[in-house]
This record gives sequence, C-alpha cells and structure tokens, in this order.
Amino acid sequence: MLLKNTSQRWMGMLVALFLLILFMCASIVYGYTDTNWKMALNAFTNFNGSNEHIIITSVRLPRSLIAAAVGASLAIAGVLMQTLTKNPLASPGIFGVNAGAGFAVVVSVTIFSVGNLSVFTWIAFLGAAISAISVYFIGSFGREGLTPMKLTLAGAAMTAMFSSFTQGLLVINEAALEQVLFWLAGSVQGRKLEILASVLPYLLIGWAGSWLISTRMNVLSMGDDVAKGLGINTVFLKVIVGILVVLLSGGAVAVAGPIGFIGIVIPHIARSIIGIDHRWVIPLSGLLGGILLVTADILARYVIIGEEVPVGIMTAIIGTPFFIYIARKGFNAS
Repeated sequence: MLLKNTSQRWMGMLVALFLLILFMCASIVYGYTDTNWKMALNAFTNFNGSNEHIIITSVRLPRSLIAAAVGASLAIAGVLMQTLTKNPLASPGIFGVNAGAGFAVVVSVTIFSVGNLSVFTWIAFLGAAISAISVYFIGSFGREGLTPMKLTLAGAAMTAMFSSFTQGLLVINEAALEQVLFWLAGSVQGRKLEILASVLPYLLIGWAGSWLISTRMNVLSMGDDVAKGLGINTVFLKVIVGILVVLLSGGAVAVAGPIGFIGIVIPHIARSIIGIDHRWVIPLSGLLGGILLVTADILARYVIIGEEVPVGIMTAIIGTPFFIYIARKGFNAS
C-alpha cells in the first residue's frame, strides 16, 4: 500500500518507529536465558545483580541497540547506492566495503596476530574506507569520468579481489579462520556498547548527511543530465554520497561484520510503502532496516537451541527470496 499524502507518511513513520522499539524490547526480553518482561523492567529500575539482570543489561541491551544501528545504517547506505548506480540490486557490497573490511581483519589476524575485537572495529573501518576509495579511483578512469556502470564494475572487481585474497590467507592459516569466522559471517553477539560508541559519531554523521542531501538525491535519480541542467554538481554530489556510504556501511561492518541483503531489500520495501521521495525513503529505510536486523537476531537465537547462529545467515535466509524477486521483476531503483 502506497502512502501518498504527508499525514499518511507521518503515520507510517510513527508505526515503523513503534515497531522498531517493540522489537528492540523483545530482543532484550527473549533469548536462551529464560526472562520475562517484568524481569527486564526490574533490571533497569531495581537492579539486583542476579544473572538474569546482568544478561539483560550487559548483553541483550547492547545487542539490541547495535542491531538497530547497524540495520539502519546498511539500509540507508543501500538507498544511496541504488540511486547513485541506477542499479536496483546495488548495496554497500558494491563498493567492496564488506570484502575490504573482511580482508583487513584477516590480514591483521594472520600477519600481525591481532585478537582484540575492539581493534577489529578500527581495522575493519580502515579496510572498508580503502576499498571504497579504490573503487572510486578506478571508476573515475576514462574520458567519461565516474559513471554508474564503471562504478559497479569497479566495485565487483574489488570485491572479487579482496574475497580471493581473504580466502587465500585463511587457507594458509587455519588458526586465524577460527578467530574471524564468526565475525566474517556477520554477528551482533558479544558486542559491547563501547564498540558501538566508538563508531556512533560516524554513523550519526552518515544518517544526518543522507537526509540533508535527500532533495539532491531526488534530482540525481532523474539522471545526470537532468541534475546538471538543474545546477547540481554531480561529481561533488557523488563524492559526498561515497563518503556517506563509507561512514554508514564501514561503521556497520566494523561493528557487526559483513551482513548482507539489508541494503538490497529494505530500500525497495520502503519505496513500495512511502514512494520515491528520498526525504521519506531514507528515514523509513533506516527504521525498517533496524526492524529487520533486530528481528533476524531474535530468530537467530532459536534456530539451534543452545547455540548462536550468526545474524548474517538469518538475513541471507530472509533476503534471498526477495533478492530473486527483485532480480526477476527488475524494479526501478530511482
């Protein structure tokens, strides 16, 4: 159902916000350790130091907040990438962000013996940024300059290269594979608020910046020629979009590892609900992305009782059918 007028769109945003808060609360309450809503409330209002209260405040609360922030960031980055490349299947992975971050972490483990998860965060951020800059540099070669097709091809090439290097290093050093496998699969388990706090400023800049350029993204979605005719500096705008994608997806990957499909699926769902105006699509995508990842994380706790399934696997299970549907229908990303 498409929400056409402003009041309907605001109502849709409020419903999405309510659902996000509801699922975040459910993430705090439900898990392998048996707790209930009253116990969760007491953990914040009358903490008694019990095992259940410690799990709720120290494990599940950070996990819920991180899942919401990561999901929102990946979804918004997906909106920007799909508009920039005019490709309905584009996602942060098209920049090679996931592959670059994963390769940087594997190099740090196999060559420099780094084992601290907090250090992984900054190493992954650095790898993501280097990969994105490389894609932009390669995609700018030629007389036409930076075009959506060249950007897509450059991203695919960098992704393939970094993935191959990562697999090669892990084959050589099997001990490193055990250390980074859970991170490479994408997970919010065991992450602390300190890790989120370290990248939150960059995520906030990405969220705010994406909304501030939303009007210009509307013009860019009409095509480069139209945007230039209306006085938009398309090269500068594309650079800004690239920086925002690095901040959003690089920060998300640094915290939770490479998590796929959110950046592909959510922008299409948001457009089907609220239209193609980026002033509405971007914030709604953020809310829906948070809902999807928080929900996937809850489901991941119950797939195998007593064991944790990486949330990246759950998003793949949820997102693959929709990905195939988009590919067959050939949705317009503008």
